[in-house]
Amino acid sequence: MPNTGVDHSSEFRVFETAEFKKALVRLGPPRFLPKKLERYIYPQLRQGPYFGPNIRKLQGYTPPTWRYRTGSYRIFYSVDEDEMIVSMLTIDDRKDAYR
Repeated sequence: MPNTGVDHSSEFRVFETAEFKKALVRLGPPRFLPKKLERYIYPQLRQGPYFGPNIRKLQGYTPPTWRYRTGSYRIFYSVDEDEMIVSMLTIDDRKDAYR
């Protein structure tokens, strides 16, 4: 097997919760979201779920919760450092996300 030079063991795995999948369906019309998730957001979260121009840690949440901003949508996720898993919790329109 050829060596690609990429160590996949250091990457986080992304897991979509049932709530995240329901919220994505509930949003409906923004057809660009699934494509954007696969092409841009998931690769970034696999490499480093803590840092980036669109990533912020939310204050006062237990367990620690992070927010990824994409357009007028907010994606909320948590990170299991020991298991190297990013759990996508939910996605919402900005106007409803912080209520």
